[in-house]
Amino acid sequence: MDDKHELRVRRKALRLLLKGLQPNVILKTVHRGRTWLAKWRARFERLGLGGLHSQSRRPHRTPTACPPHLVRLIERTRRRLVKQKVGLIGPRAILRELGKLRLGRATPSLTTIKRVLRARGLVPPRGDASPAYAPVPSLTLDGTIHALDWTCRYLEDGPKVYAFHTLNLRTRTCHQTIADNKSSQTVIAHILETWKTLGILHFLQLDNDAAFCGGYRAPRVFGQFVRLCLYVGVELIFLPVAEPERNGEVEQMNGLWAHAFWERRRFASFPQVQRASPAFAHWYMTDYAPPYLNGQTPAQAQRAEPQRRLTVALIARLPAELPITAGRLHFIRKVRPDGTITLLNETWKVGKRRAGKYVWATITTHRRRLDIWYQRSAQHDWQLLKMFGYDIPETVARLRPEFTRPTIA
Repeated sequence: MDDKHELRVRRKALRLLLKGLQPNVILKTVHRGRTWLAKWRARFERLGLGGLHSQSRRPHRTPTACPPHLVRLIERTRRRLVKQKVGLIGPRAILRELGKLRLGRATPSLTTIKRVLRARGLVPPRGDASPAYAPVPSLTLDGTIHALDWTCRYLEDGPKVYAFHTLNLRTRTCHQTIADNKSSQTVIAHILETWKTLGILHFLQLDNDAAFCGGYRAPRVFGQFVRLCLYVGVELIFLPVAEPERNGEVEQMNGLWAHAFWERRRFASFPQVQRASPAFAHWYMTDYAPPYLNGQTPAQAQRAEPQRRLTVALIARLPAELPITAGRLHFIRKVRPDGTITLLNETWKVGKRRAGKYVWATITTHRRRLDIWYQRSAQHDWQLLKMFGYDIPETVARLRPEFTRPTIA
């Protein structure tokens, strides 16, 4: 099995390789051999970031045909999940549902469920063409990353309950907020509490929800959440639009909350959910061992993590009217057929040659500039495609000394 150190060595070697360093330089840095580097480079090319984990050496069992009655059971379970208003419908969700039936050794494997779904036409067929390469923030940027997302459920009498999760992608520590709305004010309150408990990290990746980006009414808008992150030196990474799988780690956290907490009890009111939620947070941090941590709990992994927490005194000094502060905003976007992308409600021309490909766009506020980069694959160098002036119709404030970090450009 991977230990934490070995996984970091592999990721470090791949980052250096993606930056264009020669293999002999990388090998001297990580103290490994050429065969080792070739193995993990090939594994990354085939499987992506997840391929850097060690694989089991146990021999695979010879697959057998799934009995007809199990095929029918998988199909019925899938269709039942699709009809539900809330929840997941994929192979893992089906496997969890089948586990409730106590089938024992007759329970089909995840691979079998996927094969049945494909054969029955219940999932899109796998195409022959390889999907376009999308850059991975953890391999592109130097620094620790938080991931933010929310999920919601319904109480029996109709009101929604929102669960906000911010996850440290290195230690898997998580801060949760239970709310009855997903307004910008709620998001800001959540992230301030996160920075008080988990610390302020370098980057925060998230989707394009209006509460995060500032809304969709005006072009070149800098919402209060964006301004707050810039003010404390956090660089936001807005993931591709309508592709939640790009934020997979925190999406899994949402699912874990639903299955380990929400679905295990009945809630009559929103205050009842708020009172019960600390029990889940404590269980997750101290008892649950995410697969990524190889047996450690998040609380154990966090002990080795350097933290720079946001203090109550610093929060008290935050201005009521937040300025736009010197910093960077990042956007991963898929180029549309007409060769354009959209950032903060504004369209930018990239070129039809890149249609269907992913680009990385960075707004540098203090330089009033927009750079658009393209990387053909993880093994290729970054290419600067476009450079635009990005006028900001207000003064850009300097980053305050208490929030300055040497690693931020």
